[in-house]
Amino acid sequence: MEIVVFPDAETVARRAAELISEFATKAIAARGQFTFASSGGKTPWLMFEHLTKHDLKWEHIHLFQVDERVAPAGDPSRNWTHLEESLISRVAIPIGNAHAIPLDSESPGRAATLYGELLSQVAGIPAVLDLVHLGLGPDGHTASLVPGDPALSVNDVDVALTNAYQGQRRVTLTFPILNRARHILWVVVGSDKQDALSKLLVEDRSIPAGCVTGARSTVFADSAAIGRS
Repeated sequence: MEIVVFPDAETVARRAAELISEFATKAIAARGQFTFASSGGKTPWLMFEHLTKHDLKWEHIHLFQVDERVAPAGDPSRNWTHLEESLISRVAIPIGNAHAIPLDSESPGRAATLYGELLSQVAGIPAVLDLVHLGLGPDGHTASLVPGDPALSVNDVDVALTNAYQGQRRVTLTFPILNRARHILWVVVGSDKQDALSKLLVEDRSIPAGCVTGARSTVFADSAAIGRS
């Protein structure tokens, strides 16, 4: 696992966008498409602001969600709401290449099943994503794989429905598909992440994030997250 520390969240976001752009260019050249899954949270908004400035072949890019809250379409708690605002509406990605978790289906469990099927259609069987962007919670969760949730033990499907966390159930990618990804980009900012980050870096499996394979991982962190003043 490689870690690169930057002075502030702004620099982390800018360099993360550069890395995404580099991976996209290489994947399209090698395989004709780039499959990218993004996590939610406030940190990626700035990253996507920078990514909109890159000249990418969006017609060859497939954008997926790492996780989503079970909430109505357009709800401000939905990751997709902010992904549309900060990225999708501002680049030339075809509508059929931006893949929201289909929470308009008859049930959240059905949405998880359908999303797993979609991933297989686009990224192969088993689905292999080119790049997955992950965040890190102070409690060591990543995606919506949180301590104590039954989804931590799911190993036979790529997408699962979680129990309620902070008042909402989630649909999330599971460890099998995360660990098949060609590369993981961790974006970690803020002093409240210091303990979780120290465990992530040694792949401490006492936290969910530590169960993500580190061999093909890059961590971009700001100085606060690593404990530097």
